[in-house]
Amino acid sequence: MFAEGRWQEVLAAVGSNPTRDAELNYYSGVALAQLGRLDEACERLLAGVRLWPRDPRFPTELAGIDFKQKKYALAARWLQRALRLNPRDAYANEFLATIYFLEGNLEAALKYWNRVGKPQVADVKIDPSLRIKPSILDRALTFSAAEELHLADLETSKARVEGLDIFSTHRFVMASREDGRFDVSLQAQERNGWGANRWQALLSTFRGVFYQTVYPEYFNFHGSAVNVTSMMRWDSEKRRATATLSGPLRGNPKRRYSLSVDLRNENWDIRNSFQGPSPLLGSLNLRRESASAQATSFVSGRWSWSTGLELSHRDYRSVFAGTALVPDVLLEGLQLKVLANTRYELLNLPERRFTINVTGSSEIARVWSDPRHVFGKLQGSMESRWLPRAEGDDFEMSERISTGAIFSEAPFDELFMLGLERDNDLPLRAHIGTRDGRKGSAPLGRRYFLSNFEINKNLYSNGLIAFRLAPFLDTGKITDPTSGLGSQKWLWDVGAQMKVRVLGVGFTFTYGKDLRSGNNAFYLSAAR
Repeated sequence: MFAEGRWQEVLAAVGSNPTRDAELNYYSGVALAQLGRLDEACERLLAGVRLWPRDPRFPTELAGIDFKQKKYALAARWLQRALRLNPRDAYANEFLATIYFLEGNLEAALKYWNRVGKPQVADVKIDPSLRIKPSILDRALTFSAAEELHLADLETSKARVEGLDIFSTHRFVMASREDGRFDVSLQAQERNGWGANRWQALLSTFRGVFYQTVYPEYFNFHGSAVNVTSMMRWDSEKRRATATLSGPLRGNPKRRYSLSVDLRNENWDIRNSFQGPSPLLGSLNLRRESASAQATSFVSGRWSWSTGLELSHRDYRSVFAGTALVPDVLLEGLQLKVLANTRYELLNLPERRFTINVTGSSEIARVWSDPRHVFGKLQGSMESRWLPRAEGDDFEMSERISTGAIFSEAPFDELFMLGLERDNDLPLRAHIGTRDGRKGSAPLGRRYFLSNFEINKNLYSNGLIAFRLAPFLDTGKITDPTSGLGSQKWLWDVGAQMKVRVLGVGFTFTYGKDLRSGNNAFYLSAAR
């Protein structure tokens, strides 16, 4: 009767109380579901789960009941349970993939579709308004029409498209067809020239004018994904000018080259705090010029690496050594450095929208000072990211743990800094790196540990402007053999950031409180 779909007869034969027989609970539960009596069906199937917990049929049927009621999250949990019992169940894998697809989680859908040899791509569509040369974009995509779309290929394509560095936003979208295949399209907002329009160009170029900085940038030259970015700061205490030319190596988006120059003239006052009483521990004027070349390879969506060379020269003037500037850190002269970096995706759970990435970098340099010195630099970090909702990035949580060390004597400008400063990438967000416009008020040293945790809440967005609030918790410590450097103790900062995005340009307003000293910090920064 069950095989022939005679549901009423199945119910009559089973009776009203089959609680002691798992098989009869299964028959009656499916029959009730087919007749639309979903609550009763759920009761029978749950009874079957309790009697026979290792039978994957029960969670699969319960998933079907939740799916009919559009309870997709509950249905997915039942299917995950069924697949733990029988990972090769083609029906459960395809069912779960369909749920994730309907929720907009394409990566999770592909993970389970790929187990059953799906999905098949019918056509790959690119927005015709994009100005990048089609040949470059085609080489960035590692999948094509009339083939199965694998999750690894999608992730690699995403990494190489992002590596072109001309898209402010981009995503791949799949649309189903009547024949069971799918069309895949790339939806992206492209950076071209100075900006999409006059207002965006002005806002992007002059986004740092409130701290005496401009950012002239030109993207996607003649559709080649070649970019020219620069920065000019006329602040009398920390003058700086940079320029970078980058693009796909020989037109291949798998590899990207970068050529840069960086000129600095900065005044430093070494102090223990950016506000309140804080004696001067040392001061100097740093002049530094450097040129570098770097090549990056996007091997796959999980792994990328880069290597490069940097030639630099520095000298110091108006030096007040104090207790911080011992001769070991006042090395000046010509320096040649070899750099290597790598990034690897350690863990990716697309159904949980959770990832862990690890990065590492090493530097070996020789300084032609008197006497000559060789030093090494190692850094590593692990960053986790969790998107708790099925779609979008609301309540995004992230934590980054990083550590680094310098081996042997190194020039002053190679020391690590923990704090908020526009030239620094190790933020401790209640420690501002400048005081009266001069750098040196954030902890400096040769060894550090830093943890940055934050939660991002979307407040408002209308396509032109968006607001996000991000409470954070930072902790770190930095040490150095020199008595005037380092933090000596663990530092704890709490606070919040308001992140505003206008016409593709981002502004971040930061409030942080140093839990050890009680200092309050306010900071404003801008980024594209």
